[in-house]
Amino acid sequence: MQLGVFIPIGNNGWLISTTSPQYKPSFDLNKTVVQKAEAFGFDFALSMIKLHGFGGPSQFWDYNLESFTLMSGLAAVTDRIRLFATCAVLTMPPPLTARMAVTIDSVSHGRFGVNIISGWQRREYTQMGIWPGSDHYNRRYDYCGEYVSIMRELWDTGRSDFKGDFFQMDDCCCLPMPTARIPIISAGQSDAGTRYAAQYADYNFCSSGGINQPTRVAPSVARLVEANREIGGKCGALVLTMIIADETDQAAMAKWEHYKQGTDVEAIAWRDAQAEDDPTRDPLAGPNKRRTLGTDNLPTQGGVLVGSYASVARMLDELSTVPGVQGVMLTFDDFVIGMEQFGTRIQPLMRCRDGYQMAA
Repeated sequence: MQLGVFIPIGNNGWLISTTSPQYKPSFDLNKTVVQKAEAFGFDFALSMIKLHGFGGPSQFWDYNLESFTLMSGLAAVTDRIRLFATCAVLTMPPPLTARMAVTIDSVSHGRFGVNIISGWQRREYTQMGIWPGSDHYNRRYDYCGEYVSIMRELWDTGRSDFKGDFFQMDDCCCLPMPTARIPIISAGQSDAGTRYAAQYADYNFCSSGGINQPTRVAPSVARLVEANREIGGKCGALVLTMIIADETDQAAMAKWEHYKQGTDVEAIAWRDAQAEDDPTRDPLAGPNKRRTLGTDNLPTQGGVLVGSYASVARMLDELSTVPGVQGVMLTFDDFVIGMEQFGTRIQPLMRCRDGYQMAA
């Protein structure tokens, strides 16, 4: 099973709480996390893009770095780990994103990929005057499909004359071409989003939710597997999971209970209210987000594994047995401590990672 880390490009990581570790994002913090991931044999690191936070007492995600420039910097200080930046398609035309990706491909010597997001939080875009209206929800994956098609043409041939409903290229050029194939990640959970991922993406984030329920993701992964079968796709499932670990199950659970006591309900409510105009009710885009990427309105963005190092390793091994799961993307309550715990105490116990190579 592949391992990735969802790096802390936004403040406080993925815990929406006032009692969890509080920190601001910085290049140095993310460099430390990604270099640890590389040393422990992780396969990839990914940074999101968030342009407007959720506020509340924790000021959740009010502080954020920019994804492509951050990953370019990290490409220069790493050697082996694959790096993914996130593109909010409403903010940049596809040829510009394609050229930025080629640039980081050059910096990283072929280790770069792009995560495509369609845009669910309208406040990110209204603040800049570029929100196209709620009709965007209905055809967001058609939009993304055209977007990726143009980038693929430019990466494969250096030119594009693509003509579609949303984009019209006129002998568009992008040279040099990348030194390696640039993989695409998606995060669709609705039927339309899953079909889009199967057709255009190499990997798709599948929702899990729940506490210590690693196989809860199985139905989401099964939808992707079925879409692959119908379309002839080869898109693999990546599962977003938070790790809260300690020496014993009791100590880890005590930390989790402490974080829950500080749940920032104001930030969670603001997040959920932002997508109420989505007529598709995509689980990743609407008020149901807290029951998919969140855990039944608890202060997280993703499923949570809470326990001793041995318990977490066992649950990750269980997750790896779900048909269609190719990897897991990890977050931590404290990223620096959590990465060290994972690399030295958890990963050595994982059967699904028996063949990993730790850097000297």
